[in-house]
Amino acid sequence: MNKFDKIKLFCRKFRIAIGIILILAGIFTGIAWFYLGVIPLIAGLANFCPLCKITKKCTI
Repeated sequence: MNKFDKIKLFCRKFRIAIGIILILAGIFTGIAWFYLGVIPLIAGLANFCPLCKITKKCTI
C-alpha cells in the first residue's frame, strides 16, 4: 500500500463526514448552502477520489 492509497482511505471517510456535517449545519441553520454537502457525501459513498483522478497513482 503506497501513500496515495492511505490518503484515499482517509479521504473517503473525511468526505463522508464533511458531507454529513454540511447537510446537518444547513438543516439546523436554514441556509441553503447545505446542498453543497451532497457533493462530498456522494463522492465519498461512490468511492470517488479526485486526488487519485488527478495523480493517477492510487490503485482501484
